[in-house]
Amino acid sequence: MVELFAALHDACRENDDHDPGHGPRAAKLATRLNGRFFSLAPLELNLLVIACRHHTDTRKHSDPTVQTCWDADRLDLFRVGIQPDPMFLNTKAARSKEVLRWANARAERLERAHDTLQRWGANLKEAIP
Repeated sequence: MVELFAALHDACRENDDHDPGHGPRAAKLATRLNGRFFSLAPLELNLLVIACRHHTDTRKHSDPTVQTCWDADRLDLFRVGIQPDPMFLNTKAARSKEVLRWANARAERLERAHDTLQRWGANLKEAIP
């Protein structure tokens, strides 16, 4: 589920700037791709949908899987030149200086989610009406 969040949560961005609808669009994409490109049980799919839909507008979540997704996303803010604020990170590990340094180095090497979906053969225009 965390790996799917990594691939999907920003896949429907229209830009790397302000795009408030991209989370809900990604949640819809996850629902449409389930059963075609991956198979999640209903509970896992629900968590993925919550994680995608609210990753930019909700600070904390009680579920550790959603926390992990959101921390991973916030640690990737280095990709767009933003240093994550530790107060928005859910876990002690994510707030550590070592992980923040690692995330900065990793963000410079990450493939865009849209490119990953295309490599899977997913056509975003067909998946999202």
